[in-house]
Amino acid sequence: MRKQFLLYIVFVLCSLSSIAQVKKQRAKEEDQLQKELQHVHAERFLLKEIHVKGNKKTRESIILREMSVQAGDSVYRDELEDLLDLNRKRIFNLSIFIEVQIFTDSVGPKQISWTVQVKEQWYIIPEILFKLADRNFNVWWVEQNRDIRRANIGLTLKNRNFRGNLEHASVTAQVGYTQKFGLEYARPYVDKNQKHGFGVQMFYSQNEEWYYKTDSNKWQFYRKPGYYVTNSFQAAVNYTFRPAYASRHLLELRFRNQAVIDTFILLNPNYFNDGGTHQQLVEFLYRYDLNMVDNWNYPMTGLKAVVHSILRVGWKGFDVQNQYQLETGYFKKWGASKLYSSHIFRGRLSFPERQPYTFVYAMGTGSEYVRGYEYYVIDGSHYGILRNNLKFELFNKSLKNLPIKYIATIPIRIYPKVFTDVGYAHNKFPGNSYLNNRPLYSGGVGFDIVSIYDFKFRCEYTWNHLGEKGLFLHFSNSE
Repeated sequence: MRKQFLLYIVFVLCSLSSIAQVKKQRAKEEDQLQKELQHVHAERFLLKEIHVKGNKKTRESIILREMSVQAGDSVYRDELEDLLDLNRKRIFNLSIFIEVQIFTDSVGPKQISWTVQVKEQWYIIPEILFKLADRNFNVWWVEQNRDIRRANIGLTLKNRNFRGNLEHASVTAQVGYTQKFGLEYARPYVDKNQKHGFGVQMFYSQNEEWYYKTDSNKWQFYRKPGYYVTNSFQAAVNYTFRPAYASRHLLELRFRNQAVIDTFILLNPNYFNDGGTHQQLVEFLYRYDLNMVDNWNYPMTGLKAVVHSILRVGWKGFDVQNQYQLETGYFKKWGASKLYSSHIFRGRLSFPERQPYTFVYAMGTGSEYVRGYEYYVIDGSHYGILRNNLKFELFNKSLKNLPIKYIATIPIRIYPKVFTDVGYAHNKFPGNSYLNNRPLYSGGVGFDIVSIYDFKFRCEYTWNHLGEKGLFLHFSNSE
C-alpha cells in the first residue's frame, strides 16, 4: 500500500510538472503578445494573398488550416523569417508532403504575398507487410532464434489523403504468425471550420500460438499447430475535436471480444477473471493531446502532453477497470549549437489492482519500456518511465532531384546521443517476477536516423542495473 501511495504521488507530481510546463509555455505566448504590442511603431506589412502550389490532390483549405496567419493579417518585418519557418513546419507536420517551401513576394506598398510550394507524397500505398510478431527485433533475433515462422506477411491498401481531405482509409489482410483482417476509415474534418471529425475501425485476428502468462518477467507461449488457440474481434467509433492547431480531443467507444482454448485457462486460471474462455467488454476512452513541438514525427524543440483515460466495463470474463495515463515531453535546443535534449515521462494508474491477465501489462511492449530491459516483460497495475536524451545533429542533408515521382527528395538526419532511463512498475501480485516493485535504471549511447515517410531507426548500446549490456535495434518506434 505504501509503494502504491508513493507511485501515486510520483504520478501526480509529474502531472503537476506537465501542467507547469504548459503554463510556462502560455506565459511565453503572453510575453510574445506584449512584444507585438510594442511593435506598434515597427515596420509591418499586409499579407494580402496566400497562394498554394503543387497540391494536385490535397485541398487548399487543408493546408491553410494549419497556418498561423491568413490573408489579410499584418506581419512585422523583423519577425517575417521566423514566421515563414513556423508555418513551413506546421504544414510539413501534416505528414503528407515530402517537401514544403514558402516564398515571399512584394505586391504593393507595404503589401506582400506568400506562395506555399509543396511536393506531395505517394498517398495510395500498397504496403507489402513483413513484420516480426515479437515485441522487438532483439527478442526475435536472440530468444526466438530468428524463427521466420514468427513473422507476419500481408498486404495493406492505404490511402493517407483520400479525396484530398486528409481522410485515412485502409484495408489490411495478413497471414503468418497472426492471421488478421481489418478495415479503417477516419475523416478529421466534416464541418466548414475544420474542427470536428470522426473515425471507424474493425479488426479480426487469430493465432496458432499466443502467450498465456508471465514467468520470471518472460512471456510463456502455447502453440497448437493446425489449430487457432485464440481469436479476437474489435470494433470502434470515435469523435475528434480540434479547436486549435496544437490541441485535439478524442472520444471513442470500443467493443472487444476475445476467446481462447481451454488449455489457456488450465495453464493460467486468471487469464480471464471468471475462469472462462471468453472475454467481452466495452471501453469508453477519452484522450487529450497538446502538441507544441516543432516536428510531430521526431520532435526536437517544444512541449507535448497527452492525457488518456479508459473506463472498461465487461459482462463476460471481465468486471470493471479505470485507467489513467499521462505522457509528457520537453524538447530543447541549446542556444545556437546543434545540441538537443529531451525529457519524456510516461505513466499509468489502474484501479482496481486485481485484473485479468490480459490487462496487467505495464512495461515491455510498444514504446512502454526502460531501455536496456527489452528482453523483459514487467506487468503491473501502475508504472512510470522517465527517459532523458542528449543529442547532437551530426548530419542533416537531402538527396534531391531523384528520378522518382513521389520520392524526388529524401531527407536524411543522423543524431548521435547519450541517454539515461529510470522506471518503476507496481504489481500487487507479482508471482515469481523479480523486476516488479523495484527501481529500474539504465544508460547508454547510440544514434537515430530519421528520413522520409516517417521512417525512424534507433541503434542503442545500453547498460542496465542488472549489469547486463547489449546492442538494441528499433524501427519506427516512438522515443
